[in-house]
Amino acid sequence: MTSPIIDAVALRFALGKGSTRFDILKGIDLSIGAGETVALLGPSGSGKSSLMAILSGLERADSGRIMIAGLDFSRLGEDALAAARRGRIGIILQAFHLLPTMTALENVAVPLELAGERDAVERARAELEAVGLGHRLGHYPAQLSGGEQQRVAIARATAPRPAIIFADEPTGNLDAVTGAGIMELLFGRQHETGATLLVITHDADLARRCARIVEMRDGLIVSDKPSL
Repeated sequence: MTSPIIDAVALRFALGKGSTRFDILKGIDLSIGAGETVALLGPSGSGKSSLMAILSGLERADSGRIMIAGLDFSRLGEDALAAARRGRIGIILQAFHLLPTMTALENVAVPLELAGERDAVERARAELEAVGLGHRLGHYPAQLSGGEQQRVAIARATAPRPAIIFADEPTGNLDAVTGAGIMELLFGRQHETGATLLVITHDADLARRCARIVEMRDGLIVSDKPSL
């Protein structure tokens, strides 16, 4: 693999100090190519979410190097990290994190406006139509089902056309049928945009939909292989 879009070397991360120190990541090496779909598997407490937070620039590693889309995230300050994430990285979480006082359209358009996009509203409208919510633009999160809220979250993450999409248990709050539909949608948007997709999941069937499966245990990568 040449020119990985994600290249992490010797990442370490811990919480606490001295006798209360707990090592979460114990030296992670991970390279992911542009356009790859990768599932990150492992039991609770294995370090999956911490690794994703560090790769997405939401947390800082204690040591190691992280190159994301050609930028050295390990050398950037907080403001520079925020600017680097903008347009490069989309994040989808289990809890949706929609702003309750904004409509579906506003939840997608406002981040685009803050990023300086001149056609933010039209792009947000198009993205919501692409995820099947063209008829729900003016609805607030409380008026939407869990599946519809996650569709809004996907639209918000993909509207800037990021090079990388991180999804942390994106179906964790949904029933099996709704969750399956959400994953169909997410993989469809990934295919259409060509983004790299890294998905944290406990679902082995979902993991097998990715081209590659990375397994973690106790803060280490214990397996990294193509999906069967």
